Amino acid sequence: MGATMDQMKMITKAARLMKELKKEEFKVEDGDGAVRVDFGFDGKTGMPKINKITLDKEKIDFDDMHELERWLESCIRDGYAHATELSKEKLEPLMGSLGDLGGLGM
Repeated sequence: MGATMDQMKMITKAARLMKELKKEEFKVEDGDGAVRVDFGFDGKTGMPKINKITLDKEKIDFDDMHELERWLESCIRDGYAHATELSKEKLEPLMGSLGDLGGLGM
């Protein structure tokens, strides 16, 4: 019975942490603001997601698409890296309690 209570506590904690993670949003910019990518987290999976990509037409040279592609790649790469760190930070308390899965045979 004790293991079941511990498991219920972990499930409740996991749900609370996922809810907190879902509220997290951040922006990544490159090209002096020419490209902005807004990130968030999926509420069910906790995976990072792109909410919006904004391009400032005044700051982009559309004759140089390679530069635009680099800025987009940079924003997406940096955004996912930041999201990974943020996820680790938020979910670390839960991961510490997974060491003893009490009766789950893992």
